[in-house]
Amino acid sequence: MSQLEPIMQVTDLKVRFPVKEARWPWQERRWVKAVDGVSFDVYPGETLGIVGESGCGKSTLARAVLRLAPVSGGRALWLGKDLGQMSEQALWQSRHQMQMIFQDPQASLNPRMTVGDIIAEPLHTYHPELSADEVRQRVKEMMQKVGLLPNVINRYPHEFSGGQCQRIGIARALILKPRLVVCDEPVSALDVSIQAQVVNLLKQVQQEMNLALVFIAHDLSVVKHISDRVMVMYLGRVVETGLTDHLYDQPQHPYTRALLSAVPVPDPKKEREKQIELLPGDLPSPIDPPAGCAFHTRCPQATEECSQKRPELQGDEHHQVACLKVTTVTSEPNKEEVTDAETAVLN
Repeated sequence: MSQLEPIMQVTDLKVRFPVKEARWPWQERRWVKAVDGVSFDVYPGETLGIVGESGCGKSTLARAVLRLAPVSGGRALWLGKDLGQMSEQALWQSRHQMQMIFQDPQASLNPRMTVGDIIAEPLHTYHPELSADEVRQRVKEMMQKVGLLPNVINRYPHEFSGGQCQRIGIARALILKPRLVVCDEPVSALDVSIQAQVVNLLKQVQQEMNLALVFIAHDLSVVKHISDRVMVMYLGRVVETGLTDHLYDQPQHPYTRALLSAVPVPDPKKEREKQIELLPGDLPSPIDPPAGCAFHTRCPQATEECSQKRPELQGDEHHQVACLKVTTVTSEPNKEEVTDAETAVLN
């Protein structure tokens, strides 16, 4: 990936929301630190997976990157241009190259519009010169690409299942042939079998269109299947990132190891034998995050230093980790040290 130029460069991005509460004039205003200094690059044709428990800032980060949420600091460059400095007209002209697939497919579709109108709406916005027949033809071609029969073009969203509605959302996102698609937990509301179909569909379309994907999910097995690189977030910050095989084979951060240990193993014997690393306590409030390392309140290896010093990402381009207890980041996976139970999880 280092030989290619990134299409999206995010540097020290911060998103903060004011807390609406009764306070005296002399009291300091409080903020929810949803995203607290996140940096990453996205390259053409690759998939960046983002994982973490609920409340870690994954969805807020995705919306902030596309300027669908207010940015408090940092910047996001699209093809070398700062999205935060773009005028509304310039941003509108670039918007067709950046699309989003939402978590709840039925909530993101207008129930009063037919499937054909939903998929065709971006074409009416960005290509008003197209005739009605040309628009209809493009819509039918995209429906076939995502696995929908063209003869259902005049039906409404409530007539489709959850998986079919997600395919409609994917078709709408791809109809303008974008270069980047942000997938905000697109399979979390679907059955396991339907999840596999949607993930395989995204991989197929990605290869055909050379798409760059940002894929957000809770299921680490799904993320491993589709991602080239993975970024683990905790309380608005990145705690570990790297190539998928490196990160899954040798997770360095205690939080990453805990997430991987919770992935079910499809072998009953190995499932009983594996050791799950339980995290004590609850996720701290993003309004008042802990000092030092944000994870030290739940980390079994935490020391006094962890509560005072905030770790930064260290390592190489293959694997980086933000932990004071990790002095050397291993970027080459050591297959001999992977146990049978871990191998079952990774596969």
